[in-house]
Amino acid sequence: MTKKVFDGVKVADFTWVGAGPITVKFLADHGATVIHIESRTQPEALRITPPFRDGIPGLNRSAYQASFNNNKCGLSLDLKHPRAREVLKRLVEWADIVAESFSPGTMARWGLAYEDLMKIKPGIIMYSTSQQGQTGRRAKVAAYGTQLVSLAGFTSLAGWPDRGPTGPYGPYTDMPTPPVGAAAIAAALDYRRRTGRGVHIDLSQYETGINFFAPVILDYTVNKRVQRGQGNRCSYAAPHGIFLCKGDDRWCAIAVFEDSEWKSLCNIMGNPAWAKKPEFSTLLLRKKNEDKLEKLLSKWTTNYDAEELMYKLQESGVPAGLVENAEDIHNDPQLAHRHYLWELDHPEIGKHSYEAPPFILSKTPAELNKSGPCLGEDTEYVCTRLLGIPDDHFIELLAQGVFE
Repeated sequence: MTKKVFDGVKVADFTWVGAGPITVKFLADHGATVIHIESRTQPEALRITPPFRDGIPGLNRSAYQASFNNNKCGLSLDLKHPRAREVLKRLVEWADIVAESFSPGTMARWGLAYEDLMKIKPGIIMYSTSQQGQTGRRAKVAAYGTQLVSLAGFTSLAGWPDRGPTGPYGPYTDMPTPPVGAAAIAAALDYRRRTGRGVHIDLSQYETGINFFAPVILDYTVNKRVQRGQGNRCSYAAPHGIFLCKGDDRWCAIAVFEDSEWKSLCNIMGNPAWAKKPEFSTLLLRKKNEDKLEKLLSKWTTNYDAEELMYKLQESGVPAGLVENAEDIHNDPQLAHRHYLWELDHPEIGKHSYEAPPFILSKTPAELNKSGPCLGEDTEYVCTRLLGIPDDHFIELLAQGVFE
């Protein structure tokens, strides 16, 4: 078996919901041994978040929770129990990395602040990802990514000029955060390898999101212009939008930035008379007459299947893309070629799809070989095999309710 880049790296994973678990999942998919710590009395939010298999709710039936935690071992632990400290100490002694994504101050209340961890293991790396960082006047404000997309500015752009903001789908800031977090952890591991010292990574999901808002911020910095929602349009492209095609709710995105692309689009359409009119001859004129342009183009696109139209336009150098739904993604030949979706068998919800990392390391590609754990599924294995707790000690702790 090929050695993975994070083979031998051990992670005590206290993260929950999206950004934190996905970050640690990147490490697990590349060889790290991860213990995901949860509570039965206070189950993490994703365990009670749909979609559920067959529409039946249950702590072990959420597709989100399973998919964000594959390749991890599940440990159920009552952190408020007086003897939980014994297990926590062993976890820290075992781990290279302690990862958490709670509101600042939560880990400290459990005696797991970075300063506490260093007393147990001086070279420990702590990864803390929170909404707005560990310091500052708003650090302890609790929120989810659905609030952060507004705070980071995305909601102000996701909408139409004649309507109020609509917001992008879901907690968008949960998606760009994990790759940034994984890179920071890799850097911390390299730093410790060279110096023997640990580090506390303080990653603000708010600031990570703003990084992906940079062109809009630059526009304000230079031009004092505040960009607003433009629907599907772009200030330097026309046509630029989503166009209806044949079939039930099938659409194709088309984006024309350059005159050469416009000429190619006209050729594909058979150079209709309307496309030759002066009102569409330049980008500025097409922008001025964009409503009319879109109506005329839509009459043409409805004659094609969306996927057929995408390939037809792409082959002629016109940027275009099928508006895929979940079924399309599962049948996408490009994703199949890159082995992006893996089918794993979950103990309770059976076989379903899991997502590989969005990058491939040529010599050590990711492997997904274990579904997200049921709550506490690996508690005995984690304690007796990974942490080295003697069987009789484990049974004693179990009887006293330490593992819920």
